[in-house]
Amino acid sequence: MSLNDILDSLFPAGHTVAVANQVITGEATTAQGTVAVLGTTDAAAIDHAMALALSGFTLDTIEQHPGRPLVYLVDTSGQALSRSQELLCLNGSLAHLAQCVDLARRQGHASLSLVTANAVSGGFLSFGLMADRAYALADAQVRVMDLRAMARVTKIAHERLIELAAGSPIFAPGAESYVRMGAIEAIWPEPSAGLLEEALAAGQVAPVGDLRQSCGAERGGRQLAAGITKTVQNAACGA
Repeated sequence: MSLNDILDSLFPAGHTVAVANQVITGEATTAQGTVAVLGTTDAAAIDHAMALALSGFTLDTIEQHPGRPLVYLVDTSGQALSRSQELLCLNGSLAHLAQCVDLARRQGHASLSLVTANAVSGGFLSFGLMADRAYALADAQVRVMDLRAMARVTKIAHERLIELAAGSPIFAPGAESYVRMGAIEAIWPEPSAGLLEEALAAGQVAPVGDLRQSCGAERGGRQLAAGITKTVQNAACGA
């Protein structure tokens, strides 16, 4: 499905969105009011310039449109892999982007992300997973690392990782695995203005903290994370 088709399905009341260097920026009309629309398209490998463009648009929204919800559209093959990008401190640019999304949250901007095609590694982590809630289309491909690449890094045999992935979503790629872990709220069968309106309305409710760990425990995808976090917090409070 093309980006224009996705935008028309999500925002039938109208949208003004531009694409430059695979970066999406603009605004759209919803029943909840005007929202900022930004993200990436065409399986973008996010480089220094893209990260700064997304950061800049997020900061502009905070400054010029207080409280405006942010809708991030995610289609990325991960961070750009090159020596030149590393020399430009791409890791710092991605960290800056994540901090901008967090700043928007702290300034009262509800946010959600929708994986429209690909969501890989640091490209996804830096803004897609930083939103208050993340969603994915049914045919979206979501993963942090391919199992073969994971085998090279961890020195665990590829065959063993396949076995582990069959029983644990932590090792398994796919949007369904991220739903079980609580990282993705839900999978949408197709781009839907109705589902988007529901998600935006849910985002207007006063947050009670990040519930992804507890959600992952309830769904059977992450059995230990929430408990360990609580233990550390209790220890810190008692120190």
